[in-house]
Order: sequence, then structure tokens, then C-alpha cells
Amino acid sequence: MKNASILHTANEFVSKGDHEGFLAYCTDQTKWVFVGERTLNGKEEVRTYMEEFYEEPPVFNVEKTIEEEDFVTVTGEIRLKNKAGEYEHFYYCDIWRFEDGKIAELKAFVIGKPQ
Repeated sequence: MKNASILHTANEFVSKGDHEGFLAYCTDQTKWVFVGERTLNGKEEVRTYMEEFYEEPPVFNVEKTIEEEDFVTVTGEIRLKNKAGEYEHFYYCDIWRFEDGKIAELKAFVIGKPQ
């Protein structure tokens, strides 16, 4: 599970609030699609997104990781602190595509978790 290991290592940087450490694992042209919400094109747009939405590191609970060829699918739950300082809870399914050991694309399905 080479790419899955790369992804989980990269996400350790996110968990520590080290956005640049995470971005080192992305291609310059990385593309992130949050289905039904927005698309980020390139490392700079991802950086801006992370600075805005990950002011405090998100808390991940990974349930399942599946790797096949250049793709890694991860399901689980994530908690993000909002501007009011309260955690919002979500379910997610992320499909990551890799190129030469780097994150080239994300397609994320994120659904609010009822409280």
C-alpha cells in the first residue's frame, strides 16, 4: 500500500497544522474537487483553502483505506473547528489520485453528520 502510506504520512502534517509539510506531497497542478461545493486548481488554491478552513488542525477518524493502482479511497469522519470555535462533524469519502508518488487529485464527498 505504497500510495496509501504516502497519503497517511502527508495527513500527519495536516493533523499537526503543518500545511507546507502536507503540500510537499502534492503535485504543483494538484486538483481538489469537493463535490457539489468547489474545485481547487493548483497548490496555491489548496494552500489558501487550508489556511482558511484548517485554522486549527482537523481531527480525522479513518474507517477504511483502499488502494488500487494510482488511487487511494479513504472513508471516515472529520471534525473541523468553525469560526465560532465549535467543532462541526462530517462523514467523508475521499478518492485520491497519485502521479509518481505525489497527490495529483482529490475528489471529496463530504456530508454533515447530524448531532
